[in-house]
This record gives sequence, C-alpha cells and structure tokens, in this order.
Amino acid sequence: MVSALTYDFLLGAGRIELCASLLEGGITPTTGLLQIVKQYVQIPVFVMIRPRGGDFLYSDREVEVMKADIRLAKIHGADGLVFGALTEDGRIDTELCMDLLAVSRPLPVTFHRAFDMVYDPLLAMETLISLGFERVLTSGCDSSALEGLPLIKRLVEQAKGRILVMPGGGITERNLHRILEGTGVQEFHCSARSTKESLMKYRNHSVCMGAAITTSEYSIKVADVAKVRTLNAMAKNFL
Repeated sequence: MVSALTYDFLLGAGRIELCASLLEGGITPTTGLLQIVKQYVQIPVFVMIRPRGGDFLYSDREVEVMKADIRLAKIHGADGLVFGALTEDGRIDTELCMDLLAVSRPLPVTFHRAFDMVYDPLLAMETLISLGFERVLTSGCDSSALEGLPLIKRLVEQAKGRILVMPGGGITERNLHRILEGTGVQEFHCSARSTKESLMKYRNHSVCMGAAITTSEYSIKVADVAKVRTLNAMAKNFL
C-alpha cells in the first residue's frame, strides 16, 4: 500500500496522498513511483515528505534530504506536498516549516499527523494558519479520528475557514457518517485499504525482510476499489 485518499464531498476521491511504508505511518515515496502514478491518475497527487518513520524532530542532514525531496517532487509533477516538523517540546517547528514552505512554493502544503503529537493543539493550529499551511490532517490527537472527534470539531470551529481541518486515522465505511456529522468537515482522509495475497507459489516462511512484527512477506496492502466507491457514495449521500 503506497497511498491514501482524500475525499472532497462534491467530487468524491479528489486527491491522493502518495507515500511509502504505511506501516511506519507513511514516508517519502520514490521519484519513480511519483512519475508512474502521475501517468495514470487524473486527480491531484500530494507527495509525503518524511525521510523516516518515528518522531518529527529532524536533524540537519534529514532537513537537507527533505528539501531535496521537495525539489524532486516539484520537478516530477507533484500537485502538492505533505509534511510536518516539531520541536523537542512538542510545538510546531516554525523556523523549519518556514524553510520547507519556501522551497515548496507555489505548491499547496498540508501539515500531516505530526499535528497529533503536539503539546497544545489549539495553539499549534494558530501557528499553522500564520505559516500559511492550506490544511491540517489530524485524528484529533487520539488513536483514531472517531476517538478524537470532540477535538476535531473544536478545531473546525476555531479555524473558521482559515485552514481546512481534515480528519484522518481509522476512517472506514462503519464510522464515516458519524465523523462527518460530528465535525462538519469539508474533507476526510483514509487509506481504504485491504489485504491482497501474494501470487508466489513457493514460500519461505523462515525469512522475514523486516522486523518480526511486520506483516507477512506474502501479502500486501492495496487501495480497495470497492471501499473507495462505498466511501464516495456515503459522502455524497451525507449532503
């Protein structure tokens, strides 16, 4: 699985957030992946800029990588970018974000779920607005958007249209209606994924290519067309 989908209520799946390694919460995809995806899709492709999994406190060398990845994404057709950075005390790293936004111009930028790790989400959102981020992706600083619903609603009320608040994290056809109804958001974000079994006939189950907690080497996560259609229909019916 290498991407997540963002839905605009009027247009259906209106945007792809392109990333690699969803098991790590998403990291920067390869340039080759971006090039091929751009050949086959008509909707905007926003590229994740995250050099590694883990926290969002970056070293100077990691910042160099992020800036290089932004430049490459722009060259190869990215329609927007997705990134976030924090200070060690859980605040938005305004200096770094300003630098990355400058490299990103004129593309729109989403602040990703690094937001869910901030010390003060209400203050953090005001910071994002002042910096010029177009939207913020959040689970309401909880394990899923459903559990974080009260904060997401509060953030939407606070934003007053100055920034788009986009719920994401565990959104499925089972809870979408409740999230839309409870927050009043204009967009939502989900992976709409399912597991696809490998076509390999010979299988060596004694070897794992990653950590022991990773999924089987003989299954992959893919965007599920049926789930995409169901979520799209639900969003339209909600209107």
